[in-house]
Amino acid sequence: MVIVASRMQKAPHLSAAGRVSFIVPAHNEEATLRDVLEGLAALELDMQVIVVDDGSTDRTADIADAFAQEHPRTQVIRQARGGKGSAIRAAIPAVTGEIVVIQDADMEYDPVDVPALIAPIQRGAADVVFGSRFIGGRPQRVHRFWHRLANRLLTLFTCVLFNTTFSDIETGYKAIRADVLRSLDLRRSSFSIEIEFTAKVCKRKLRIYEIPISYYGRTYEEGKKITWRDGVIAVAVLLAERLRSAGDVTTMPATSRTVREPIPARVVQAPAAASRVV
Repeated sequence: MVIVASRMQKAPHLSAAGRVSFIVPAHNEEATLRDVLEGLAALELDMQVIVVDDGSTDRTADIADAFAQEHPRTQVIRQARGGKGSAIRAAIPAVTGEIVVIQDADMEYDPVDVPALIAPIQRGAADVVFGSRFIGGRPQRVHRFWHRLANRLLTLFTCVLFNTTFSDIETGYKAIRADVLRSLDLRRSSFSIEIEFTAKVCKRKLRIYEIPISYYGRTYEEGKKITWRDGVIAVAVLLAERLRSAGDVTTMPATSRTVREPIPARVVQAPAAASRVV
C-alpha cells in the first residue's frame, strides 16, 4: 500500500468546525432580506450573522430585528446611511468567527454556495476565497452586455496591476480568515470597499482562491444599486492602492486566534464614523 502525504500548507488555528461569521450589509432590502437570512440559517454551520441596517427607510431594520429574536446567533447593527463599505467596517469589531463571509441582502448570491466558498479556508489551503460568476458550472442570469464588458475590463486591469489571474473582482461573495480581515485596515465607505479589499489582499501576497458560484443578478428596475460611476471610482481606487507604499499595509499577527464567545441576540447602534472615504 502506498501512502501519499499531503504537503498542503495548513492554518493550524482553523478547524472544519470553526465558526463562520456572516456580515450582511442591507439598505432598503425588505423584499429579500428575510429569504437571505433563512437561507443562511438553513446551513449546517456554527455561525454568527451580523446584519447591518445601513440607514434603511423601509422595513429592513424591523425584519432584521424580528429574525434576531428567533435566531439568537443573529445581531443587528443600525447606523445612518454610510454605504456598503461603512456597513462592513461597522460589523468587523463584532465578528467572533474564524472565517468571515460577506453576504449581500439582495438574493443575487445563493447561500447554498457557502460550504464550497469556505472549504479552501477550512482545509488550510487559502486565506481568501472569491466566488466567481465567470468560471462556469453554476447558474448565471443572462445580463447586460456593457455591464459584463466593464467587469471584464476592470478585472483585466486588476490582474495587470497586481500580476494575478482573477476572473471576477466585482463579485459580492468573498470569504476570508477573520484575523486577516482585521489586519487589512479597510477605509472605504461605498461599493469601492470591494476594490480596496481586492487590492489589499493582492499586495499582501495572500493565498487567494476562486470557486464558481451561482448568480441571480437583478436589473436596475429590480433594485440593483451599482452604476457606471462606481466603475470609474474602482479604477481610481485600484491605482491609489497600487501606488500606496508597502509601509501602509498593516502586518498580520502570525499566531492570532479568534475568541469564541456566546452571541446574544441584540441590536447595536453603530458609532458615528470619524471620517468616511468614498
